[in-house]
Amino acid sequence: MSWIRPVANGLRTDHPVPGLPFINDERLPLDNPDAIERTGRNQGQGLWGRTDSLPGGGWVAFTTETKNRAYAWAVHQHPTYGRTVLLIRDQDMSSLHHDWMFGRNGFLYRHGGYWWDGTAWHRPGQVVDRAYEGYDARPVKDAATVTAADLLHRPGEPGNARIAKIADFTAPEEPLPHWRDHLALWAASRRPGSLPLDRCVIDLRAPELEPARLVDRTGLAQIAGRALDDLPHPKYGRRSLPVAQDETAEGPRWSQPVARDWAEQHRSAHGPQALLSGTTTFGTEQPLGLIADHNRLTKIICDSIEDADSRQQKRGLRLGKTNHEESAAQLAWWPAVALSDDTDGLLPVAALRTTLVEAIVGGLAEDVERAGKANRSGVSLGDIRRDVVKLLDWYILREPDGTPVLFGEICLSARLRLGLEPRDVGDLLRRSLHLDSELDGETVDALLDLALPPSAKRADGR
Repeated sequence: MSWIRPVANGLRTDHPVPGLPFINDERLPLDNPDAIERTGRNQGQGLWGRTDSLPGGGWVAFTTETKNRAYAWAVHQHPTYGRTVLLIRDQDMSSLHHDWMFGRNGFLYRHGGYWWDGTAWHRPGQVVDRAYEGYDARPVKDAATVTAADLLHRPGEPGNARIAKIADFTAPEEPLPHWRDHLALWAASRRPGSLPLDRCVIDLRAPELEPARLVDRTGLAQIAGRALDDLPHPKYGRRSLPVAQDETAEGPRWSQPVARDWAEQHRSAHGPQALLSGTTTFGTEQPLGLIADHNRLTKIICDSIEDADSRQQKRGLRLGKTNHEESAAQLAWWPAVALSDDTDGLLPVAALRTTLVEAIVGGLAEDVERAGKANRSGVSLGDIRRDVVKLLDWYILREPDGTPVLFGEICLSARLRLGLEPRDVGDLLRRSLHLDSELDGETVDALLDLALPPSAKRADGR
């Protein structure tokens, strides 16, 4: 998931973000989402607004702040958990809208994307589950929700704080010192009928978020099993790193579970390529299928050259077998590449992937139909046809980095079209590949452990 860093809390929010200033939001018609949208929508160049109803009730609304166009208001109204009012950077509107509407990752975000859905805290979404077109939701162990009442048990000094105004507001670069005083001023400004302070969620506490347990870039590399030099430097490559849970003078810090999730997703994305690659005759790393095609074409061309020499009876002019093999290897390389090159290759690899999905899901549909006719309580999934497994092998060996997407599409289509559980489909793929794949069983298991969606894996990793 993307994690949007808000820059201020609206004064009438129910769930203040720690460390951020409170800003006067009196101009926002918080009981009328359409009016919030109209504040910015079509009101001038560079202004925008939007509102949508949430599937479970409530709504979201966004608008550019007309008096300070660098920022925008974001409002989330939940039928049970009240109102969230945030000031964000204007360019972040679409990303936060997507998270709130379609992200399936709650509506309150803390510590670099830890999210709350009203009942539980989860770690930042990092491990993709293509069977559900989202991220695998992973609960935080021993999480405790911190409310405004908890923090104000030791009262702050509201007289030491102030409410900012939007017209001259500039986002602070560091968290506000003595933020409890600002929280006390917010609490004193609450109106009758507002959500009680013991239901106003401020933060979470969990053992994994204790500062002493966080890891730096070196620890992140160790958890991921990667060389430190292989990780981008935070100053230049933040998008390739997980969002940090804390920022210190020495650099970002991550929780260990977040680091493990990030490493798991990296292995899922890049592991199949490493698993199913080898060294070509030219000393380069390439997919095993490409190497096999190259070797086969090299032999065909080499044999053809030698046959031509033999027929012409020019043995005295022969260059020798070694040179024939070298020439054949050079001649065979680009035809071999063209067999599995999806951009301008001889075979439509993307179309083959679609065909594989349809063939496998079509076979599953027959199983579901038979079970329905027989009035069975469950569906017994038959093995994937051997010829389909043969094509599956061909694709996997030449497009190993596309294997997670392929397996994800199979599980997603089977779930949406047939109501099958991803775990059952994952079991079928494992069983069928063990039966008919040219890959050995150990490689099959390693590949599926890397490439199956999380929901298609068994709890024991199998």
